[in-house]
Amino acid sequence: MLVIGLAGLVGLGAVGVELVDHQVLPGKSLLDRLDGTCSVPPTRLVDSTVGPTYSGRFFSAARRRVVGYTIGYPPGHGPGDRLPLVVMLHGYGGNHTDALAGLQPAQAVALRVDGTPLTPMALVTVDGGGGYWNPHPTDDPMAMVMDELVPRMEAMGLGSPPQRVGTMGISMGGYGALLLAEKYPERIAAVAAISPAIWTSYAEARAANPGAYASAADFATDDAVTHARALTGIAVWVASGDADPFHPGVVALGEALPAGAAVHFSGGCHDGAFFVAQEPGALAFLSRHLT
Repeated sequence: MLVIGLAGLVGLGAVGVELVDHQVLPGKSLLDRLDGTCSVPPTRLVDSTVGPTYSGRFFSAARRRVVGYTIGYPPGHGPGDRLPLVVMLHGYGGNHTDALAGLQPAQAVALRVDGTPLTPMALVTVDGGGGYWNPHPTDDPMAMVMDELVPRMEAMGLGSPPQRVGTMGISMGGYGALLLAEKYPERIAAVAAISPAIWTSYAEARAANPGAYASAADFATDDAVTHARALTGIAVWVASGDADPFHPGVVALGEALPAGAAVHFSGGCHDGAFFVAQEPGALAFLSRHLT
């Protein structure tokens, strides 16, 4: 059995602090705001028997390098089974080994949410670099996911029609999950974004992280808010803490999303405690809409 409480989140919170201090996140250091603003109720993630995990590597022509990936299977399932697929995108500074907050892929799909197991689905993580999952001149993680990773998973029976594919992510990965759904609405059936890293202008993005977009034109092309109507017909779930530096961008996104999108605003910051608290709801949402 896996149980994660607040004690297990101390290291995760440091990630948010580091990103602020290195200007990847706007605002001052979270260390200056130890006043309860970031407090969220303790989260207990409890799983049943965990399914198998498989990790591999392949050369990505889109990214011009070898990338790693990890597949987590739900309890009672394994390689060869046909299952819906969740593509989980990591945050800035992460990789396929730490895309989720406090969980490994097989643990995530084994969760019981409010005592109810998730509908069986597989979850895959993959190395996307630090380019915010949008295309760059010499590195295209979005094409890697949709043209290389997803077909590889389909060949394994994961997400292959009539099974469905969903995207999920935290922070930079949350933005990437939304972007993939906007760019590939014919393939993505559902998306869940936790604390998505969304800026409202290219100037704001460039001031905080010059490497996020190659140009103002690229920002305009890949602005998740501007193109939110492309998510019409896709199940959308978004959560953000009201003390998150990206919260204004997520509010703008919420106003632009098609009717029916599930948008959750609550207390919390851009840190591990908030990410972990939102993961069960995000995974339960995807399990309902992918099966």
